[in-house]
Amino acid sequence: MEYLDFAIELAREAGGVLKHYMRREKHVELKGRANLVTVADKESEALVIRRIRERYPDHAILAEESGASSGSESKWIIDPLDGTTNFAHQYPFFCVSIGFEQAGQLVCGAVYDPWRDEMFSAARGEGAFVNGERMQVSDADRLGNALIMTGFSYGVRDKMDIALGQFRAFLFESQGVRRGGSAALDLCYAALGRVDGFWEMDLHPWDTAAGVVILEEAGGRVTDFSGGKFSVYGKQIIASNGKIHDEMVAVLKEFS
Repeated sequence: MEYLDFAIELAREAGGVLKHYMRREKHVELKGRANLVTVADKESEALVIRRIRERYPDHAILAEESGASSGSESKWIIDPLDGTTNFAHQYPFFCVSIGFEQAGQLVCGAVYDPWRDEMFSAARGEGAFVNGERMQVSDADRLGNALIMTGFSYGVRDKMDIALGQFRAFLFESQGVRRGGSAALDLCYAALGRVDGFWEMDLHPWDTAAGVVILEEAGGRVTDFSGGKFSVYGKQIIASNGKIHDEMVAVLKEFS
């Protein structure tokens, strides 16, 4: 698929920028109390936007650092560095995420982890792959046997009781909970079967656009906290292997 091939190309090129800065001075700036941006974020995003403008000048772009630009019904949704706090501390869990939306539908996506050199990718109806090998979600059929991932948004201090309540509930109901620090990679890990489910609130479209396609094409399921239709423009996500999904919804209904 033309758009998927380009998304993979973009993710790898932007990942090269992150590799360049991984062990160098990051020039960290604060966008909020705990919301960081580095020179790598900016250079990675500038590269991706430039390449899109060269190839598809009429396409719309939604990027974390630059915001939205208008265009056709074709839209690239970009996170040039998902996991900036991890990156700034040289904690090896961050990635580039490139999603593509057409007429309001997520069509394909690529997520690249430059530290492990893992490229996750998928297009609708074509399956999900990591470094060219097909992925499939896990077989865990009970929440009690499942390893779950989550994240805390930059605004978590305003919702601390809810966030900790959710975390506590899953600690009781699952086999374990992990907090990685990159929603895009969390979704890819669920697609690969490294974990069995993921939930988070207050994410942005660039956090999930690519990962959602990858997870669903690997056989997973994605909804909001009530089990309803998921939108990257919403504020809630439950993603799972499908088998434990209803149990995850039941846990979160207490907090909806």
